[in-house]
Amino acid sequence: MKDQTTDKPSVKHKLDAETEVLRAIASFELIKGLVVLLAGFGALYLIDRDVWDVAVSFLRLLHIKHRYHYADVFLRLARDVTDAQLIMVAVLATLYSTLRFVEAYGLWWKRAWAEWIAFASGALYLPFEINEMFRRLTVFRVGIFVVNLAIVIYMLYLRLVKRDSPKQIMT
Repeated sequence: MKDQTTDKPSVKHKLDAETEVLRAIASFELIKGLVVLLAGFGALYLIDRDVWDVAVSFLRLLHIKHRYHYADVFLRLARDVTDAQLIMVAVLATLYSTLRFVEAYGLWWKRAWAEWIAFASGALYLPFEINEMFRRLTVFRVGIFVVNLAIVIYMLYLRLVKRDSPKQIMT
């Protein structure tokens, strides 16, 4: 389809770069919320079950040997977990997921409050990520840190530089 006035192909509903970035971040937040919500349902599934047996089966499924440190820690946690703790995990997972879903919605529709939430929640993780990199430097940890730092810087840029008019702040 050609635009009659310029003879250039027209693209309907083309999103600007800012909208595309915000929607990519919103999609990422939505996925994080879904993963944590599924983990919460998993915690509820474990109520009134032998959690240690489920943990052993899970390790077997993943072909993880018991002699590894993290497998041992995982099995000790499974042995000692109570139904009340599983319920608490499910409640916290629901709250966390709700925050992620609300944030994703707000980012998708370019709401200032969601950008502030994304900035604040991302900034809260940075010290923990730095600490983890000092404990053991891996490509995965550095990647998570870099992505999170980029999101924090981008949200701060949007709120303080790009959209500093009073009208935009209230949306």
